[in-house]
Parts: sequence; structure tokens; C-alpha cells
Amino acid sequence: MPYTIAEKRALAQHWIDAWNAHDLDRILSHYAPDVEFAADTVTRRWQRPDGKLHGLAELREHFRLGLQLAPDLHFELEEVFSSPGGYAVLYRRNNANRVLDCVEINADGKAHRVTAYYLAEQK
Repeated sequence: MPYTIAEKRALAQHWIDAWNAHDLDRILSHYAPDVEFAADTVTRRWQRPDGKLHGLAELREHFRLGLQLAPDLHFELEEVFSSPGGYAVLYRRNNANRVLDCVEINADGKAHRVTAYYLAEQK
């Protein structure tokens, strides 16, 4: 099912709200069971040269640790960009770093492939 730009923006806002609530289950509800997630933080935290995590269990542990390392974490949504198979979310962290998450969604609207790009080094 194709999603409208407004629906993709609503998905992104719900995701931002879940992060700001530090609600790990709500955050993970946006991801498919077979999610592939790539980010520099994966390389640094888990010593994975390709920066990739596979599946919800690995992603849960990565995000759990992220919330633990940044107890005051807060995101501000800046923009949502649309493509036929997904969207990209540009947001600002409370540490002033800007992040672009490029999200490919499955038919259920769940993220099945995500790549996070950071403007500055993120730990």
C-alpha cells in the first residue's frame, strides 16, 4: 500500500515522540522483524566494520544502550522527505547534532532497511 507524504510525516512524528518518551517498545514498533539498520554508532559500539545490525533483537540492544548513554535524549523533527518506497527523517538531537535517517518501509509501513547519517560524530 502506498503511503502519502502526510502519512509518512505522521509515522516520523510518532517515531520522534516515542524517542522523546524514551519508550523502547514504542520506538521498536516502527521496525520490521527483519530490519537492517546501519549507522556509525553501530561501528563504534559493537565493533562492526560494516555498521550494520540485523533484526529487532540487535536493534533493541543498540537502542537500549543509546537511551542509557543519553538519559536526556530529545529529538526535534525538522523535515520529512518522501520517496516511493519510504522516507527520510531529518532531525536535531539535543546535543545539536543533526541526523538524517533514510527509511525503506515494507507493505505494513514498518522500517525494514534504515541508514542513519550524522552531521557530526555521534557516539
